[in-house]
Amino acid sequence: MTAIASNAALLIIDMQNGINHPRLGPRNNPEAELRMAELLAAWRQSRRPVVHVRHISRDPQSVFWPGQPGCEFQQAFTPQGSEALFEKHVPDAFCNSGLEHWLHQRAIAQLLIVGVITNNSVESTARSAGNLGFDTVVVADACYTFDQRDRQGRLWPAQDVHALALSNLAMDYARVLDSAEVLAMR
Repeated sequence: MTAIASNAALLIIDMQNGINHPRLGPRNNPEAELRMAELLAAWRQSRRPVVHVRHISRDPQSVFWPGQPGCEFQQAFTPQGSEALFEKHVPDAFCNSGLEHWLHQRAIAQLLIVGVITNNSVESTARSAGNLGFDTVVVADACYTFDQRDRQGRLWPAQDVHALALSNLAMDYARVLDSAEVLAMR
């Protein structure tokens, strides 16, 4: 396995208060926040780059509508002064955000992606990262999603949605690892 680079960036996606809104429904990975917090602590201790991504919705009904408590970061994932913050209006953290430029300026070639929603912002961002040539790792147990209905009305459990999204990413875009594997490689 490839080691984790000394300047690998931990990219934390959309860990805002709104993601806990009950209307989003049942989710998987109930310990995902603990895994994210362990990785964040390790990155801070080693002084590796930490990048926080905040979704600023254009939809007034969104849990991430600006100016509302749901748009603010969860306390455990509030950026510290030395950590980068990028805002996005679409699922992909690279789209019109300046993230790619920021990473290239710092010669960061490896990204570890955690956060929410596995099959939305995490998947979209990881696909772009892979397409842009970054060595991309998605940390499976540090991401989660929600139950989802397909176009025919069938309800898919969050764990199945999560597994399929990670399988899609593992085909061409990213390595998919668990947090214990990542921490053992650093």
